[in-house]
Order: sequence, then structure tokens, then C-alpha cells
Amino acid sequence: MATMRDVARLAGVSVATVSFVVNDSKPVSPATRLRVESAMVELDFRRNAVARALASRRTRIIALLFPVLQHRLSDNAARFFTGAAEAAAELGYTVVLWPEPSDPDALREFTSDGLIDGVILMEVRLDDHRVDRLLAAGTPLTLIGRTRDPSGLDYVDVDFEGMVELSIDRLQALGHREFALLEEIERADLDGYGPVIRVQETFHAVCAARGLRARTLQCTPDPAGGREIAAALQEEAPEVTAVLVLNDRAALGFVSELGRRGVSVPDDLSVVLVASTREVSEAADPALAVTLLPAAQLGRMGVETLVGRLDGTLGELRHELVMGAFLEGASLAPPPD
Repeated sequence: MATMRDVARLAGVSVATVSFVVNDSKPVSPATRLRVESAMVELDFRRNAVARALASRRTRIIALLFPVLQHRLSDNAARFFTGAAEAAAELGYTVVLWPEPSDPDALREFTSDGLIDGVILMEVRLDDHRVDRLLAAGTPLTLIGRTRDPSGLDYVDVDFEGMVELSIDRLQALGHREFALLEEIERADLDGYGPVIRVQETFHAVCAARGLRARTLQCTPDPAGGREIAAALQEEAPEVTAVLVLNDRAALGFVSELGRRGVSVPDDLSVVLVASTREVSEAADPALAVTLLPAAQLGRMGVETLVGRLDGTLGELRHELVMGAFLEGASLAPPPD
């Protein structure tokens, strides 16, 4: 394995100059930098992140904190990670995924050993103890999500409120007045989870303000749960003509069971997926209308925000909400007569 001494010899410079190039610790002329980088390529020299950290007191490593015990690693989660990793690479940083430990003290230990420069916090709750612990430890952080009071914090988040209101707009314009929200069944480990609460509150507030009837349906996050709630809907609330779905894994079972029972989507019931993907939409028959979750974009924005804070190039706090595109699908129609 090539060393900095080997690179220095081939490039005709000192080891110190190679170190300056590798660590970006001192200015080097463009011509000299080119010679050093060419030698690095020829020798297949690999920058060592740990060595660079020791030299610069910066690791250029960012941790994505994702609580895998409460939230499955879905396709959407993968898109967040991919967007973050791509942005980090472009900015000269490395992203590591940290499956958040159940022991809160482990979080403090993880951030106090000097291996990371900052943290991007995902799956944020309205009152999130992780924020307080990271701030107390002096750890730079950015949120993908929002706490109840995000003042003093950088965050980027999905505009869940806007997505719900847009979905209701489309359905109401078709004449619907009887609405339901299909979401995941309540779980203690998701208590206070921001996206769910914001969707619930916005759904009921918008419907109430417009004089629309609204109810909430809950089921397990799987196709079987979707099938069960489809049966319950037909038996307990046949007056409902429009359903917003915040439960990807249940959506396909829900639509399938409706069809089995002779309920046509969209002729009898219109359906909109909230904060989902084109893939889930197109897996249903018919393809479902959907507000797309801008996962990769938010992953990228989270990294850009944190790096801007670390590098001192970000001025004011960043508070930004992002709306996903609305795809019509084939699941919208006026309510039946």
C-alpha cells in the first residue's frame, strides 16, 4: 500500500507538501497540487480518514442518526441515505449511518469520542430528547424533521401540512365531502412522532374548517392490515367516498380488498397516498394518486445545511419545508351519486 512518502518521491515534493494536499491544511500552488494528485492516482494512494482527522482535528465524517428499532429501513429511508451520501461526497465529507441505540447514554458516548464532526437527526419527534442531549454535548446538528419548537435549530422537513391540504383540495374539487385518513395503528414507540401528528392535525383541521366530515382509520403497517381495514370501512362507514393513506405497506392490501368486495377505485372510492413513492402508487391497481416524498432531496439538503454550519458558510438558521410533486394516478373520480 502506497504511503505519503511514496507519493512525495514520485511527485518530487516533500512529505509535508503531500500532507498539505491530503488534509487541505495549507495552501498549495495549483501546479504542485496537480503533481501530487497525479502521483496519488498513479500509486493508488488512499486518503486515510483517521490520519486526516488527527492532522486537522476534523474527521469530515457526518453521522445520520436513524432509529431502526422504531422505523424500518424502507425504500424511502434508502433514498434519504443516498441523497445524503451523494451530497457529502461532493463536499468532501463521509456519511455513516448510525442505528440509534436504545440506551440514551450510548448517544452521548458516540458523539464525545471525536470521530464525527456533526449529526443529522432523522425521524424527529415533537419533543425529542436526542436534540437536548446533542446540544448539551456541544454536537453540531441538523434535523430532517421538526420538533415542536425548532427555534435555534437548523432543519429541513417535508411539508406534510401542504401535502394533506393539496390532497383534500383535489378531492373536494371533485365533489367529495366524506373523508377518511388511513394511518398506522398507534404504537408506544412512535408516541409524538412528528409526521403522523402533523398529518392527523392538518387533516382534521382542514376538514373541519371546510365543513367536511372526517374520520381516522388505523391498521397494522402491512397488506393484511390494509385488507382488514377495507372490510371495516365498508361495514362501519360506507358513506366515506375519499381516503387519504399514510400507510404505504397497508395501501396495496387496502385497494386489493376493496376490489375483492366489489368496491371500485375510483368509481366508488377515491384514494390518495400521502408522502409516498411512484413505485408504491404504480404497484396498486389502479395506480394511486400520490404526493411524492422528496426523500433524496431532503437527504441532500440536510447534509448541505450541516456542512454549511460546520464550515461557517451558512448564516441564518435554515428552516425549510419541501413539497413533493402530486401525481394524478388513476384513483380519483367524483363521488358516486
